[in-house]
Amino acid sequence: MAASYSFDVVSDFDRQELVNAIDQIKREVSQRYDLKDSNSEIILEEEEVVIVTTSDMTLKAIVDILLQKATKRKLSLKIFDFKDSMIVSGNKIKQNIALRKGLDQDIAKKLSKDVRDQLKKITVSIQGNSLRVSGKNKDELQLAIEILKKKEEEYEIPLQFENYR
Repeated sequence: MAASYSFDVVSDFDRQELVNAIDQIKREVSQRYDLKDSNSEIILEEEEVVIVTTSDMTLKAIVDILLQKATKRKLSLKIFDFKDSMIVSGNKIKQNIALRKGLDQDIAKKLSKDVRDQLKKITVSIQGNSLRVSGKNKDELQLAIEILKKKEEEYEIPLQFENYR
């Protein structure tokens, strides 16, 4: 019997690294001369990050700090889904940033189809928020990873490959 190899494709991030990045941002905002009197709030919720501040300029500065800290902590910037900023009570500006986690069904189907169209001997199955890619040849699994990495840019989602066996 020939051996079968597989790996899982997921879209995830290290939540603790995000918590640490948010803590660093709060510290920097409270200490930086141009930001410390802005009464800005950065709130990490389960599915999003919320920034509440006094001006567009301050909001842009905080978002820049967020992107810098995330990059330094090796978090993909693709996990952030920026929504439109809005004016809330008291002349404050609120920015919601949704956190992308997991593959939704539409993207999972598209990724599965893209791999199956190019590699006929590979089987791809959707398992909840992840894809299981399996085949008899390790080289074809490596090609599948290359295909998926190219699609990662097209669909603007962070992909990780785990459980390679």
